[in-house]
Amino acid sequence: MPLAPATPASLVDQAINGMRALLTSGEWAVGTRIPPEPELAAALGVSRNTVREAVKALAHVGVLEVRRGDGTYVAATTEVQALMRRQCETVDIAHLLEVRHAIEVQAATLAAGRRTAADLAALDATLERRRAAVDVHDVAGFVDADVEFHVGVVAAAHNPLLSQLYDGLVETLRASINDPAEHDDLGPEHDTVLEAIRRGDAAGAAQASADLLDHVPR
Repeated sequence: MPLAPATPASLVDQAINGMRALLTSGEWAVGTRIPPEPELAAALGVSRNTVREAVKALAHVGVLEVRRGDGTYVAATTEVQALMRRQCETVDIAHLLEVRHAIEVQAATLAAGRRTAADLAALDATLERRRAAVDVHDVAGFVDADVEFHVGVVAAAHNPLLSQLYDGLVETLRASINDPAEHDDLGPEHDTVLEAIRRGDAAGAAQASADLLDHVPR
């Protein structure tokens, strides 16, 4: 049966899907400016008008941000992440911790059974950077490593939806660490989470994750 000719709507969907692939692959990272319309049109095999409509659609759901006179930037890699970020913009820190508890404890439980050698190596390296940042009073390095550890635990659960949900919390989580001195004594709690994951102790990982979050400054 012959295929129906592509309609303008299907071409826009084609362009959106092409852009989504670039977003989820990491080629278009959050905060980067996407290529201009002519370049995108050529890469995606569609017209500039089609690209414009696709960008408009992704901007509407919060994935892209159009800055007049400056270009279009990546605001989130998925619609789920965009929604979570919008919801977290004015969230109370207590509510953030409750959501973190729901995601991180479950992620630690799953990670104990699903973590790979690469996951463990990455988490080990992250905690080493966290300790090094404390030693030299590197505030930015400490915040980056602390956030990266929690993101890494969720990633080790190997559940893409959990990771998308958690990614939406990352910027709010980062902003909540306004005084690293209040967090740097939680090193042993982070170690306990990792060691439970390493030995495949799901219950221990869940408890360690819950204990860590219970000690996070509010």
